[in-house]
Amino acid sequence: MGLSGGKGGEYPGATMGDEALMAPKAHGTCPAPVQQNLMYGCDRGTADKICCFNRHYAEHSGYAWKTSWVAETKDAGVTDYFDSVTGKPLFKAPVGRSFADFEKESRAHGWPSFRDDEVNWD
Repeated sequence: MGLSGGKGGEYPGATMGDEALMAPKAHGTCPAPVQQNLMYGCDRGTADKICCFNRHYAEHSGYAWKTSWVAETKDAGVTDYFDSVTGKPLFKAPVGRSFADFEKESRAHGWPSFRDDEVNWD
């Protein structure tokens, strides 16, 4: 079951936080703006708005397919995905499924959809 699933807040390796995590910081709710030169041709202004000045939702549904994400990852095997502010690894996908299944599930959600086994819990 995914993070929004029914494990009652118990996720191995996860630190569950309260609203204080979203308190104002140096750059919105982030310690700094998103990095320059984001992968897959992602727009830095859009990423900064979503990551640092947003409390609800994510990018517009389908945005990932307006970038080079699929073209650059579909034949790459397992791909590492990083935090756009800190550069820390967040996810590794696809794990335990094909890229076709990963993309199909992602399209159904409107953006890349990661499963628990694909989360970097460190």
